Order: sequence, then C-alpha cells, then structure tokens
Amino acid sequence: MTENKTEARKLKVLGLMEDPSYVPMREKELACIMLVEPEDRPEFKRILQELLSEGKIQINKRGRYSKPEQQLLTGVFTSHQKGFGFVQIDGREEDLYVPEDCVNGAYHLDTVEVRLLPGQHRQRQEAEVCRIIARGMSHVVGTYQKSRSFGFVIPDNSKLPSDIFVSQERSKGAVSGSKVVVEITDYGGSRRKSPEGKVVEILGHINDPGVDIMSIVRSFDLPEGFPEKVMNQAQRCGTEVTEADRAGRLDLRELTMVTIDGEDAKDLDDAVSLERDGENYCLGVHIADVSNYVQENSALDREALKRGTSVYLVDRVIPMLPHALSNGICSLNEGEDRLALSCLMTVNHKGEVVDYRIAESVIRVDRRMTYTSVAKILEKEDPEECAAYEEFVPMFRDMAYLSSVIRERRRRRGAIDFEFPESKIILDQSGHPLEIKPYERNTATKLIEDFMLLANETVAQHFYWLQTPFVYRTHDNPDPEKVHRLSLFINNFGYTMKTGQEEIHPKELQKLLDKVEGTPEEALISRLTLRSMKQAKYTTECTGHFGLASQYYCHFTSPIRRYPDLQIHRIIKEQLRGRLDEDRTAHYQQILPQVAKQSSQLERRADEAERETDKLKKTEYMEQHVGEIYEGVISGVTAWGLYVELPNTVEGLVHVSMLPGDYYYYDEAACEMRGTQTGKAYKLGEKLKVKVKFADRFTRTIDFVLPHEEEGIDDGEGSTETGCQ
Repeated sequence: MTENKTEARKLKVLGLMEDPSYVPMREKELACIMLVEPEDRPEFKRILQELLSEGKIQINKRGRYSKPEQQLLTGVFTSHQKGFGFVQIDGREEDLYVPEDCVNGAYHLDTVEVRLLPGQHRQRQEAEVCRIIARGMSHVVGTYQKSRSFGFVIPDNSKLPSDIFVSQERSKGAVSGSKVVVEITDYGGSRRKSPEGKVVEILGHINDPGVDIMSIVRSFDLPEGFPEKVMNQAQRCGTEVTEADRAGRLDLRELTMVTIDGEDAKDLDDAVSLERDGENYCLGVHIADVSNYVQENSALDREALKRGTSVYLVDRVIPMLPHALSNGICSLNEGEDRLALSCLMTVNHKGEVVDYRIAESVIRVDRRMTYTSVAKILEKEDPEECAAYEEFVPMFRDMAYLSSVIRERRRRRGAIDFEFPESKIILDQSGHPLEIKPYERNTATKLIEDFMLLANETVAQHFYWLQTPFVYRTHDNPDPEKVHRLSLFINNFGYTMKTGQEEIHPKELQKLLDKVEGTPEEALISRLTLRSMKQAKYTTECTGHFGLASQYYCHFTSPIRRYPDLQIHRIIKEQLRGRLDEDRTAHYQQILPQVAKQSSQLERRADEAERETDKLKKTEYMEQHVGEIYEGVISGVTAWGLYVELPNTVEGLVHVSMLPGDYYYYDEAACEMRGTQTGKAYKLGEKLKVKVKFADRFTRTIDFVLPHEEEGIDDGEGSTETGCQ
C-alpha cells in the first residue's frame, strides 16, 4: 500500500470517529461498518495501531476505539516500587498520579503520553498512560541472584517495581552477589510480566572495595573517563600563559589577591582581592577564564555540556573538564600567571555596589589560603597563623568586615539563610567510613560565599539591562498552597505572616525564621519553611531568585565545574569585544534554552548521585554502631513512621509499629504522629532518644527504635521517603 493510500484510510477512520453519532467500537465492528474485505483486515489492524501510536485515537479497557476525549499530555514517568507511578509534565506544578492499573507497561523514566482521569490521589490529579513515546532506561544496575537454571537481578534503584529475569546463557558468568549492569531486552509491557534482560558488565562482587560507589556511578549513567579526542585537545592547551595570551587584557598581577578554598581543593577557579578607597572598598572577584581554552562546539565543549557539572561523590570527583585543564592551566595556582574574567566592584559602607567593571584580565595569586587557616586568623587571632600570613592579615580583617556588611544588607532585603549542616564523611584507604560529622561553616566560608553572591548579582544585573541573551539562576516563589498551609500551621504557635493573594515576599519567611530562632519550635518551623520552597534552576528569563531576595542572579563564579558559568563567560567576552552582533545574538537565543534545561537536569542528577553515595556510606558507618543510643531530632513525620536525624547528620526511621504504648496515627495537618488513647504526640523538630536497631548498606536503610521499648513489638516495613513535604 502506498503512503498516500495509508494516510487516506487513516483520515477515513478518523472521519468516522468524529461523526456525532459514532459510539466506541471494537476492531471487528469497525471493519464491518467500513466494509473492509477479509484479506485487508491485517492492513486495517496496522492502521489502527499506527493511529494509536500517534495518539490520534484511543482504546479503552474493553477494546473499543474512539477519538481521545481530551488533549493528551506528554511527560516523564517515574515508577514506584509498589507498582504505581507519577508523570512530570513541563510547566505543571504537581506531578500526575498514575494508579497501578493505568501504568500500561510504562517503565521508570519513560517519556509517555497520558490522559487525565476524573479522580484525584490526595492532592494529585490522576492520569492513565496511553502511549510510551520513548524508553528512558535501557540499562539497570543491581545484584545478581542465581537460581538452578536462570537468574534475576535485584535493582539497586528502589523505584523499580520488579526484579529482572536473566536466562542462564545471558548471565555472562555472574554468580550470586555479583554487582552487574543488565541491559533490558523486554520491558514486560502491559502483560505485567517481569522485565527480561542480559548481563552486559560485571562490576565485581557486592563486598569488593569500591564496587558500591561504582554501582551508583553506573546507575546514574555518570561519565567516567574522557574520550581520547577530548584528552588530546586538553593536552594541547598548554601549561603557561604566553605573551600573546596577555595581549589586550587588564594586567592585575600587581594586585594583592588570594584564593581561599578547602584543604583538598585542586581546581581553584576563584580569587579575591580587596583594597580601601577612602570610605569605600574595591572588591575584586577574579574567575578563571576557562572559555579561553574550551572553545564553543569543540570536543572539550561538547563533553562539558554532556556532563553539565562536576560530580562530588564521597570518595571521588567526576570532573566536568579533564584534570589537565581543571587542575592545570585553568586553576588559579599560587605564583602563576593566569587568565581571568574579573568583576571589580566598588562597595560602600552599606554594602551597596556603587560602581563596577567587568574585564578580561591576567592575574597572579599571591597566596593559596584555606578556610581553616583564614578562620583561625579571623575568629581566634591565632598567633602562629597571624605571623605566617602577616602581610595579608589586614586584608582578611577588612574582608571579614565587608562580608558582614554585605550579608546584613542581604538579610535586610529578605534573603533566607537555612543553616542545615551538610555531611563530611571521612573514609579509610579501602573506602570504609571512619567518621561522619557536619560540615561546619565558618567566617572564611561565609566571606567567600558573600563575595561570590555579590559578583553573581552584579554580572546578572549588568547583562539584564543590556538585554542580551543570557543564562540566569532563578528560584521561583513558593507554591501559594504550601505557603497557606505553613501559615495555618504556625498560627498554632502564635506566629503570623503576611501572605498576598498570589505570592509571599521572602522577607516574611525571613522574619518568621528570626522570630523562632532559639525557641523549641525552631527546628520544626525551619524545616517546614524549607519544604515550602521550590527548586532553583537555570533559565533564559530573569525572573529573580526568591531565596536570595535578588531580582538579578546568575552563576558566573565556577566555570571549571559548572557549564552555565562557562557558557555565560563566552557571552561576556563577546560583549566586551563588541562581537555580540545580530547573528551571534540569534545564535545564543537559539541554543540557550536547551543549555539551561539540560544544565538543570544534569545538576539534579549530580545532586541525587551525591545523596545516594552519602546515604550508602552513612548506612555502612551505622552498621558498626547497631545497639548504640543517640539523641536526635525528628526530621520527618510520615504515615509509616518518624525519621530521626542524629547530630552527625545520619538519618534513620522509627517505624510506626515500633512506637510503644499506643496505636499511633499520622496527623498531616499538624505534621505529627499522635496516639489514639494517650494523645501522646511526636512532632517534627522534637528531640528524641533512639537506639540503632538495624542498618543495611545494600538497601541503604537505617532502622531506629526507642530505647528499652523494642521488645515484643513487630517489625515494620521501612521507606526512604520523607513526609510533610
């Protein structure tokens, strides 16, 4: 049959279904009405299947065909281990809920077409998967278990609802306990049978050193080594700044400047300088000019865009750029000439930028400082440190003062500062955790943070008013419904905040956090406030940053490890050189939306991988402390139990069935677990003593019980989700 004939017959079928008198029919009934000859029935069946795959018709559970009742939506499916799932639609606030009997063969991360259903699951609209547009996951990492004549892979990803069947001849010699990568050959489909696959790589045995982290690297499809072409290009970038490189640049090598980073940092991409000018301060933020070495659309550039960001796992860094660049010519190493983009700001005594200049420069860092060393000078006035860095001490003191002024100005306009600690996990040479503790912020870390924020705002504002294409870092206002629920909740404690019809000003949330500081309910209200916020992202529209209470914001200061920074460096340089003409403007308008979207997605992937490796090592650490008692804080309350966070940042679950003395139910409005008989309540943010009952690094779960109460209580099933979102 010719293509024209096929299209004509499709139109004929659609025409019939568009008739007002049409009622949904089965294939056989349609064939009879349309007078399809028996020998043409296979072709007719194929036409119906094509129309279904194109989303132009639909079929119900009784096998009857009709035109779609409503416009189909396209999104990404996320599965749940219990069989149901969610679909994320671009531009839609809430995910759609897909009941188990409406998944229709969709697998985790598939791009799907869905139609809305009349029901709701809690606050989520229900939907049904109508068509799978593209498979999102072709490989799965898991643990192989051998049976007599076959095997199966238990996925590491707890969101996957079933094991993957592997026939013996496709196992590649894996044995029980092997960590493997399995390629899915059959997804099971709507027949609800288990997916099938073949082992394509054996990572090692589950107990071999390093295999646990490598499994996470593979699970998130994180790149490892660089392609040969990329490495060759990096090697050709040279190791020294030449006279030709310095031509036409602002020479700042005589300006006193330092880098301030962690002890183990090797990719130093920002340096700072400070001088007094009467009552004002001349603050310089100098950023490595990576774009000088990574040309647009080169092999290096394409690989950097593909990676999006450096990924900082607990035992390794997966860099965005090869070490020859990130630790070499692009790193602002002490005593060496380096190319930079400098944001030179004149800041007054109120912390306001009254003048600035953005310039291509050549710099030379005088001293490589660490946060620890600078904090010793500023916080403790340590005699040894002060003597060792005597010539820099006055500048550090001026920096600390200016930092406090800038921070106070930001606080006055309403910026929100959550001080929930990050984890610092110390491993031995074999990768086993020795110690876990909160990563502490000090005067030096805050100082660098304040200066980088100020430079990012200054650059973003400059390019916003130039009206050039740009990549901004934006943070949308919180969801009004979540803010409304928070407002109702804090009324129980006697607090109020002003909320408009559509939005809230960040200053209101900041005032609330100031009010609760030092009170028993501080942890509870701080966590709920954080959970009302949205996720920051990269966009081409400057819509502001809610959390920073900033109208203009971008990421300019880390081009070695973030692609958006590298991208805007190119735009900055073209504008400075007068080359941002109509053609280049059109070029950036075309490519930047995809750059922003992809960078946001890859940032989320990196964050999730980092969280998973942290969770893995925390669980392994707690395996050594089963039976020990700790005092923690209730960090999450859900229908299945209480999540408790220990002072070392480890979090575990007290299952509801392990709460003694009563039958407890989850009061979502109050964000607490309450006993039906006693009325005893466990609230978010409350301190609680717990005993470590169980820890399993392979499932990454930690179970707590209340001390002396675990006897005679049935175990419950844990979960990794947190409630009161």
